[in-house]
Amino acid sequence: MTHGKPGREPDPAPRGRSRATRIRWAVAVFCAVGLAINYIDRSAVSVSLPFMTEDFHLTPTEKGLILSAFSWSYALMQIPAGRLIDRFGERVMFGASVLVWSLFTGATGVVNSFGALLGLRLGLGVGEAGAYPAAAKTVSHWFPLRLRSRATSVYDSGARIGSAAATPLIALIIGLWGWRAAFLFAGALGVLWAIGWWAWYRRPEVMSGVNEAELAIIHESHKEQAATNLDPTAKPMRLVELFRRRTVWGMMLGFFCLNFMITFFLTWFPSYLVEERGFDLLKLGVFGMIPPLAAILGSWIGGFVGDYLLARGWSLNRVRKTCLVGGMLVCSVIALAAVAPQAWQALTLMSISYAASAFTIVTIWCLPADVVDSSTVASLGATQNFFSNIGSALSPIVIGALYGATGSFEFPLVLTGVVVVAGALCFGLLIKRVEPIR
Repeated sequence: MTHGKPGREPDPAPRGRSRATRIRWAVAVFCAVGLAINYIDRSAVSVSLPFMTEDFHLTPTEKGLILSAFSWSYALMQIPAGRLIDRFGERVMFGASVLVWSLFTGATGVVNSFGALLGLRLGLGVGEAGAYPAAAKTVSHWFPLRLRSRATSVYDSGARIGSAAATPLIALIIGLWGWRAAFLFAGALGVLWAIGWWAWYRRPEVMSGVNEAELAIIHESHKEQAATNLDPTAKPMRLVELFRRRTVWGMMLGFFCLNFMITFFLTWFPSYLVEERGFDLLKLGVFGMIPPLAAILGSWIGGFVGDYLLARGWSLNRVRKTCLVGGMLVCSVIALAAVAPQAWQALTLMSISYAASAFTIVTIWCLPADVVDSSTVASLGATQNFFSNIGSALSPIVIGALYGATGSFEFPLVLTGVVVVAGALCFGLLIKRVEPIR
């Protein structure tokens, strides 16, 4: 396959014909906005937790359960959500996913008990389960292999932007109107997005504004699938067949380890800054957004590097495994934050670690379309995400228990660094080659 210059997208239209439209990038950006709302909604409780604790008189164990509840239902619903997306399509299911989680988010603003709060967090996980598999499915329909890393980095950076915006935005709303208003605001954002998605989104062949030149770029993926023995018309693989593949286990276990670390930033990180480093609400709002901002840059770099190395002639296997293993090893610097004497040093190390996680996730979400037919992309993406979110569910409980037992975040941070090194080994050793599985 002939590649254009790195960072540029060649226009295949013959001389005299119109240049390719760029609706595909608008689709990627729309997905990014959806995932930004996703992370604002899921992060709202971690920012609000110090203030919710006063109303509900929560113990450290109860706080850990609230932070973890989302991940349990989110993980359990991954595979059903993926199968539904492959069956009914990303247009129907992405919008439904966002609508469901937004209603649960808004309802969190009116709860009056620990039990109700726990139940709504479980409901949030059910709704959000379809977000990433639907985005991966969307990109598989709209982008050829040579552009897929950048397209993935676009929608994934939405999650990073949402994560970065969540802390100052939610903190501002809490300061003005209280924590309940923050959930009502976040829920309203998602409802508006779902309505817009259903009204606008279609597949490339019937999408308004897509010209023939753009369709030619999009349909490169059909030729690529034929060259790699992937069949865009094939029936979805059975789940039992996926679980028999060593590559799938490498994807699941590696992502498990990475999400163990990522969930620290989504749950305990604000409490770490307040309780371990002595930040007040103002400092939390300002400095708490630095690691998520670094992650936005990490996501963009991950997308550029993946596509650039492919354009330079690296094999798909070499590109993907280099990005996976290298990114995971850089993530492990979070362990050094445990012994950093100054808050700025710890924040710098955590920012590097979080940026590396975003760099790695771009490749993780490229893998499903690399190794299975398009009919199974959402199912495989959901399968790896299912296992990764077992790590997400365990992370706040384990970190909370260790923090409660020791009174410090030192050991939890060291443990988190060890876990991501184990993840690098999973990606490097269990995935022999990134190639179609049969």
